[in-house]
This record gives sequence, structure tokens and C-alpha cells, in this order.
Amino acid sequence: MIELKSAQAIDKMAVTGRFVAETLTELADLARPGVNLLDLERRARRRVEERGAVSCYWDYAPSFGRGPFRNVICLSVNDAVLHGLPHDYVLRDGDVLSLDFAVSVDGWVADSARTVVVGTARATDTRLVESTRAALDAGIAAAVPGARIGDVSAAIGAVARAHGYPVNVQFGGHGLGRTMHEDPHVPNAGRPGRGMILRPGMTLALEPWWSASSDELRVDDDGWTLRFADGSRGAHSEHTIAVTEDGPRVLTRLD
Repeated sequence: MIELKSAQAIDKMAVTGRFVAETLTELADLARPGVNLLDLERRARRRVEERGAVSCYWDYAPSFGRGPFRNVICLSVNDAVLHGLPHDYVLRDGDVLSLDFAVSVDGWVADSARTVVVGTARATDTRLVESTRAALDAGIAAAVPGARIGDVSAAIGAVARAHGYPVNVQFGGHGLGRTMHEDPHVPNAGRPGRGMILRPGMTLALEPWWSASSDELRVDDDGWTLRFADGSRGAHSEHTIAVTEDGPRVLTRLD
């Protein structure tokens, strides 16, 4: 079931989205060499409490995780790329950190992720991070009324292919609104002209993620953190968007 949101509901999701964007911006700025991941988790938790928001991660217990998740943000370092469980780790110069944050404000959800390089960036890491951002922009541009899910997936995957990066389609984008995960699933690679037709009022989280050399994942002993099997570094970019008659509206971008 897909709930088409009214213009008023989308405006409410945009309020949540702005809070998500502000929080991620603050945390990304704090991510410097010498900072502990648990300090970032504590700051995110204070932001949620001060705003009166509800974390979409706290007590989350899907079939693929060793639930319940008892943190308010996912923090994934280097070869970890998804569902990173915050733990006692001090960031080092050159680390690649992915931050994924989703909350509900007044019953409406927004979800976003970004990857930053801590301190000194290697050219290969910068290229990897920028590729996911470019793919996200391409996917957003394709999310117009009358297009299909496959058009969005193909636009994202084309950027990965252009960079020579393999794509895992096990985890990808998704619908959201009243809850964090709703239909439809939006893979990060696909065939144009296939899948569900996009209609105004659909709200989606698009999230390209990959590494430079592997699409195979392994799970940490914590039961949550997903790492690339070959130890290669990963990057992850995500925005919540709404499909509107005037084109895609990004709900988790500060500008």
C-alpha cells in the first residue's frame, strides 16, 4: 500500500526534513580526528530530545538486524557502510564516516544520510563520496510524475557504472511517510521503463551507496554493522523527496 501525501502532509515532512538536515550538518562538522563515535551519538540523542522528535531507529528490530537497535543514529566507518552501530571508536585522520539519521516529528518521518572524510581526504575517497552525491542528484532529477521506479534506479546506477563501481541491490531506497520504511523499494540499479509509475504525493528516500571494488557485504559481530567483504571503503548519500506536479521536492536539504 502506498499513501499519496497531500501538499499539507509534504510540508509537515519538510519540517522534519529540515531538522534532520540541521542535525546531520552539525554532526558532520563535529566529526574530526579525536572525536569518539559515542560523542556523536550522544549529541544526536540530545538533539532528538530537545526537539521532541521520535527516533526511527530506537527499538528498531527488523529481520536483518540483531534487534532492538538502541541508538538514534547509524555511524559507519571506512569499510562499514550501512547500519553502523555507534561504539567506542575514536575517529582518525582520513577516516570515511557515513551518518544516517531518521526521525519523526509530529507523526511525519524524514530520513537522510551523508558521508564525510575526517581530516585529510584521499583522492580516491573524495571521488567515491562525490559519486554517491552525483548519483543521488541524478535519481532525484528522474523522480517526476509519470516516470517509473526503474527510471530512478537506472539514473542512480548509471553514475555508479560511469565510475566503475559495483552496486548492491539488496538494500536501497524506499517509501516513507508515517513510518520509516514503506513501499516501494527503490534499488540503486535498474532498467528504465520498468516498475511502478511515480505519482504526485509519493514520498521516497533515495540512497545510493557503494564501494569502489565490492558489492558483497558481511555483518559485524554486533549483528547490525554491514561492511564490504573485501575491506574497501564505502560511501552513502540519501535524501527524502516528494514527487510533485512541479517536479521532485527535496525535503532534507537546508537550501
